[in-house]
Amino acid sequence: MKVILLQDIKGSGKKGQIVEVSDGYGRNYLLPRKLAKEATAEAVNALEKSRGADRHREEVRKQQAEERSRELKGKVIQLEVKGGENGKLYGSVTNDQIATALKEQHGIDIDKRKLEQEEPIKKEGQAFVTLKLYPGISTRMIVNVRIKR
Repeated sequence: MKVILLQDIKGSGKKGQIVEVSDGYGRNYLLPRKLAKEATAEAVNALEKSRGADRHREEVRKQQAEERSRELKGKVIQLEVKGGENGKLYGSVTNDQIATALKEQHGIDIDKRKLEQEEPIKKEGQAFVTLKLYPGISTRMIVNVRIKR
């Protein structure tokens, strides 16, 4: 019996796969528990359409990430933080501060977890951060840090 799995099933396959299972396993275990549905022509066509829609959505997300990467390239983020003498900061600059400044200055809302600092920013001056927009798509930005006096 051919079935389309609705959930990952250990030993059988992953969600969305069409697998061949024994008749008893399919009728007595998978179908009553709604873990799978029978692979009829309509069900297979619906699965193919949903896969096509998923691929299209992923392609759109990737294009948006590439567009945003080009838009952000070369932009500078200005930060004013508390600090002491000799250009040293009290603590270090966090990704949350950078994300907030990016939203205020450039109107771009980014999750702080997508920012990656090359090294902790603990002194006044320029530093680089990498913004990961999509798997394989990232952009480097400059952060200018000044001490608030």
